[in-house]
Amino acid sequence: MDLTGRTAVGVSVAVAGGVALAVQGRVNGRLGELLHSGVRAALVSFGVGLVVMVAVVAATPRARAGLRRLRGGGLRWWHYAGGASGAFLVSGQGFTVPVIGVSVFTVAVVAGQVGSSLVVDRAGIGPGGPVPVTAWRAAGAVVAIAAVLLAVSDELSTPGRLWPALLPLVAGAALAWQLAVNGRVREAADDVLVPTLINFGVGAAVLIVASTVDILVRGGPGPPPTEPWLYAGGLLGIGAVVSMVAAVRLVSVLVVGLASVAGQLTGALLLDALAPAPG
Repeated sequence: MDLTGRTAVGVSVAVAGGVALAVQGRVNGRLGELLHSGVRAALVSFGVGLVVMVAVVAATPRARAGLRRLRGGGLRWWHYAGGASGAFLVSGQGFTVPVIGVSVFTVAVVAGQVGSSLVVDRAGIGPGGPVPVTAWRAAGAVVAIAAVLLAVSDELSTPGRLWPALLPLVAGAALAWQLAVNGRVREAADDVLVPTLINFGVGAAVLIVASTVDILVRGGPGPPPTEPWLYAGGLLGIGAVVSMVAAVRLVSVLVVGLASVAGQLTGALLLDALAPAPG
């Protein structure tokens, strides 16, 4: 596949992952609202995703071989910690989407992700090695962040409402690092399912600890919601992680971040327009 073809495929896959992230934000936001805890909603999402990924990897010979290849892959411990960033992002969905809406949540994530992607690419954390900060790449990041500011400009008159957006802003910055390290794990395993499984395993472990603290402080959870769609966040998360891991092998972290903007904003705007959150 030539460079143009690789770029086209990488961008298309990243856009699809962005749509999945936007829909996941609505699902986990609503679940967090009903459970009165973003952390518990995130644990449910990661728990479902982990169960599905364990079954898929166990049934896939290539993925099982990829797990064995990691032993000699030359990776460090922090290459496996990308799932912690995912746990932070999904927890933020449960906390903030009911307050600020999917659109503002999404643009905050985009701002953090795009700004951080330049640094991550320059440091060579991703599988493609160091990528210099050229004028065109910097301009792309500036335009994306300017678009984010434009999208939330109608909220600037009430800055107190924007405080919750700081959480997804930080989560977006962590997402760029997650994309890079997941790409490195994918290269070592030579399989896209392996980093996805590790992501959900690490994220679930972090969220078990956080949920235990949450229960000790705030008490046990109430009865679980009965709507099946509220438990689809894990499946959407699998789709997002798989697509991003596949895309970052073809294009840089910054390009993945910029391409996912289209998917995230398209999905978020459609959700807020056609099925807005209460209030």
